[in-house]
Amino acid sequence: MDPEPFSVSYRIYVRRLKRETGVRYKCQTFTLRKENLEMFEALGFLAIKLGVIPSDFSYAGLKDKKAITYQAMVVRKVTPERLKNIEKEIEKKRMNVFNIRSVDDSLRLGQLKGNHFDITIRNLRNQINDSSNLRERILEAIENVKNKGFVNYYGPQRFGMGRKVHTDQIGLALLKSEMVEAVKLFLTPEDLDDPVNRAKKYFLQTEDAKGTLSLMPEFKVRERALLESLHRFGMTEEGCIQAWFSFPHSMRIFYVHAYSSKIWNEAVSYRFATYGSRVVEGDLVSLDEDVDDEHFTNSKVHLVTEEEESANTYAIHQVVLPVLGYNIQYPKNKIGQWYQEILSRDGLQTCRFKVPTLKLNVPGCYRQILKHPRNVSYQLMEEHETDVKTEGSHVDEATLSLLLSFDLDASCYATVCLREIMKHDF
Repeated sequence: MDPEPFSVSYRIYVRRLKRETGVRYKCQTFTLRKENLEMFEALGFLAIKLGVIPSDFSYAGLKDKKAITYQAMVVRKVTPERLKNIEKEIEKKRMNVFNIRSVDDSLRLGQLKGNHFDITIRNLRNQINDSSNLRERILEAIENVKNKGFVNYYGPQRFGMGRKVHTDQIGLALLKSEMVEAVKLFLTPEDLDDPVNRAKKYFLQTEDAKGTLSLMPEFKVRERALLESLHRFGMTEEGCIQAWFSFPHSMRIFYVHAYSSKIWNEAVSYRFATYGSRVVEGDLVSLDEDVDDEHFTNSKVHLVTEEEESANTYAIHQVVLPVLGYNIQYPKNKIGQWYQEILSRDGLQTCRFKVPTLKLNVPGCYRQILKHPRNVSYQLMEEHETDVKTEGSHVDEATLSLLLSFDLDASCYATVCLREIMKHDF
């Protein structure tokens, strides 16, 4: 039987096997299709089946769990044949791999230029039972978002909404170097009676990592990797630091980014509540029409002057707000003051957005407060449902479905765009 996945002995086993056989693999790129599966869970399962570790995978961005998604991936130390051989096994987890070929380089976060979305919204109904009025309202809403854009919030899926502990809370603990607290937050159970949450509950009650490992299902790769490290190093501050290193860098920094994203969402709400759609003195605006949030430097940001406010020099879609980090400037108005108050509220007055113990450096960036969907197309389709009222009596009720397609820049959320169109949370 192979050693436990992702343990130190397992890694040594894999390295020794490759050294003894003299195997040297190029990187393999492939398209990953997954359905209703969290990104990190998918990576963990693939890693086990391929005999590598999660950090051997690279990708340009994270995809939602609650969708059928396609994305380019690169994995190291694996042959094309090995990838093809696991196809039937991973189908059981609602995954497929195809377009397999060798490449020289890995992918990195931020290389993604955008995403395409095909969405069907079914059973649209009008409370006043007027289908023509409903059609008009839907088309008007879509055209409104096409022309005016939508507030560029980070979507709720970034924070694990609906859970007892959100990812931003873990990120805040890491920024404050509260490593033990961050581990406890990560392993906080939901109010559900299933094997995963029973294992988490047992750990918080006992801090018995070995016993919890025996209870934790094998598909919970992140939890098991963390617990295995805690079993080896202990539930001390240093032990928890080592435990966080059982995650690849992209996963560790994900939690810190989640905190920065939450603050940005709060900031943009405060910005519109305070100044509306006016561009005012002290605002930060983009001097580059082609904005890339991940690589948007200080040199591309301009501080609006009093004269420029009076002359209406800039439009609202040019306004940006900083995503927290060590290399950003803040607006020189009430919004800048608000940022400082929030950092003080969260105990980060002196935070430099670097966590040396976890090798995390967060320079920050800037994000446009409004975005527009591109290449929007839509179609309304009428469907008929037969409702049996009484024996032998049928009533046909027409319902509408909306087929909607559009493109969004990287780091924009389709759920947020949809919420603006439908005036409804998804």
